[in-house]
Amino acid sequence: MKRYVVLWLLCLLALNACHAAETPATIDLSSSSSPSAQISLTQVQRVGAAERAKDGVAQRRYAFQPAALPQMTVAPAIGKAWDWTGKGELRLRVQNAMPWAVTLNVDIDSAGKQQHLHASVGVPAGPAQTLVLPLHAESPRSEGMQAPPPMPFDDHAQLTLLATTVQGAIDLHEVNAIRLSMPAPQAAQTLLFGRIDTAAGEATLRDAYTGIVDRYGQFTRGHWPEKIDPDAALHAAEQAVLAKASAQVVGMDNYGGRLDVPNLTKTGWFHAQKANGRWQLVTPDGHAFFSLGVNAIVADGGRSYVEGREFMFQDLPPVTGAWLPFYGKGDSRRPDQGASEGIGYNHGRWFDFYAANLYRVDGARWMDAWRARTLDRLHAWGFNTIGNWSDASLGQAHRLPYTRPINISGNYANVSAGYDYWGRMPDPFDPRFVQATEQAVANASDDVHDDPWLLGYFADNELAWAGVGPQGRWGLAIGTLRGDAKSPAKRAFIAILRKKYVEPETLASAWGIALGSWDALNVTSFAAPVPNEQHPAIAADYSAWLRLYADTYFRTVAEAIHRHDAHHLFLGGRFAVNTPEAVAACARYCDVVSFNVYADLPQHGFDAVAIRELDKPALISEFHFGSDDRGPFGKGVVSVYTEQQRGEAYAKFVAAAASDTNIVGAHWFEYVDQPVTGRLLDGENSHIGLVGITDLPFDGFIDAVRAANQQASTGGR
Repeated sequence: MKRYVVLWLLCLLALNACHAAETPATIDLSSSSSPSAQISLTQVQRVGAAERAKDGVAQRRYAFQPAALPQMTVAPAIGKAWDWTGKGELRLRVQNAMPWAVTLNVDIDSAGKQQHLHASVGVPAGPAQTLVLPLHAESPRSEGMQAPPPMPFDDHAQLTLLATTVQGAIDLHEVNAIRLSMPAPQAAQTLLFGRIDTAAGEATLRDAYTGIVDRYGQFTRGHWPEKIDPDAALHAAEQAVLAKASAQVVGMDNYGGRLDVPNLTKTGWFHAQKANGRWQLVTPDGHAFFSLGVNAIVADGGRSYVEGREFMFQDLPPVTGAWLPFYGKGDSRRPDQGASEGIGYNHGRWFDFYAANLYRVDGARWMDAWRARTLDRLHAWGFNTIGNWSDASLGQAHRLPYTRPINISGNYANVSAGYDYWGRMPDPFDPRFVQATEQAVANASDDVHDDPWLLGYFADNELAWAGVGPQGRWGLAIGTLRGDAKSPAKRAFIAILRKKYVEPETLASAWGIALGSWDALNVTSFAAPVPNEQHPAIAADYSAWLRLYADTYFRTVAEAIHRHDAHHLFLGGRFAVNTPEAVAACARYCDVVSFNVYADLPQHGFDAVAIRELDKPALISEFHFGSDDRGPFGKGVVSVYTEQQRGEAYAKFVAAAASDTNIVGAHWFEYVDQPVTGRLLDGENSHIGLVGITDLPFDGFIDAVRAANQQASTGGR
């Protein structure tokens, strides 16, 4: 009996051997054939004979022809599959023969094509390099940041191009193909390929992120004019900045208002007034004021998690003595918030690089010195407003007008609109929301309600008034009906529908759905219909609900503000996604409608025509332009290529805002560059600041900002 069992096992092993083979040491794409692999070409031509690169490695040209998806497939020998057990990365020798960067897709199939990994990589022009693909899903977010280090990089004297974003999963026991393709090239694109092999572990991934940040929080592998090396140079650079002077702007009142605009009312408080065909903000002294602000002017903007990824940082100070105050612990994990999804290294010990650099320059009184220096700078650069989320002491200095945020939080119900990047929508029909709003407004206004330097209040930020996709406008209505049966908003919506339609059959007919009873509507996860042309009542009912929802929210906040502060402006809710209903409701209850606009021009980021029809002033409460040539890896929401283009884009945006008769200001986001390895909240790591992590201004950009601000605030005088 034992002999038969042994024979059976031997047969089984032999059968498996027919279907799987160990990974060949190398597949040579410079050769016309390989004994361990099949190479098939679809709209790809092998060109010429093998060539030798400068380092002597053999390569061969492959021309990807104009087609939807020209592709070369490298597969195991017939009847076999590769077994990559224990392997961690695929390595491919590649060189771009074109004078521009070329996009190369790399796909790895396993179990037929049922599982696969995918990466899309920009292969730069230049010398040969090794493209490395981790054999698992990977992204910069898993490393704690939103944008990856620039590629390629020098990895132990070898030029290496890491695929920093990889999607999917494969079975390493049964790998069936490697596919190299290009997405619809318009003309033939030629790459040179050499060997393909695999390696154990993830050495390249680790190397790509090792030692990328120096003691000051700067990217170690980059070079730019404002980069600092020793402490002495940091101090000298700061002193040089302080020595710069700026001409005083004349013809302004104490708050920064223009003395040359007539017919405006003096009330002793900031207010909005329409005069001579355009909306104006008006200072307490009765003069026109175009608000040029900066958001997040704080000294703690350089915080980034270091725990668990200490290998990314060079020369971190000890967690003792004078450096201890610049360390802290936190936890940014928010399962209900899309902004935090997939962010690794999102809790534990952090270090504040920006504040530590301020301490290096000014010692124990660094905070006082920073506040004074920052106010001097803002004034010299032509800004006249302290924007949202800024150090409260800056506004209390009464050198520049300022704003206050109302951050409403509490244990109240919420609704998903399908776009929950910052979390679900607050349910304004829940009495607990009304209580939370009352408390938030009381807290925000307690020490400022009699301060004439206060411009006004923002409520919340970028709430999810809409969902995503073509039907996103209706996201909040659909989400309300899909919500929990106990949801206050859902109950309010159903009550309105019952009042209008009386019988469930009438609603069912109008909406084209099956509805046997009102109870059938009031169930958790009700499948709410999407508006369609055959049933216009759906869109009409949803629109009415969206208006009531927004009315209830903005009315609740406005009434609380008026109870606690009779003087100052309600500056709206800082719209990102929005609906016509939400904007109209905001215009009804707010003094100013605010929009966070990430576009080349303000009018391209919100419905300027609707605002004119509503006859309401608008404030651009956020905008920015970023590039990746000053250290941080990200380029912001609206990107340009260079620092010079940042200044040009700023000037164009502010000029367009100032020329619009409904826009009363524009606020830049943000004061300081984001940390190279990502901020605590969500890993954002972009170069979008007026100053860098060392507190040094970006002089060329600042020159453009100063000129644009002076033009906007003085009307060209």
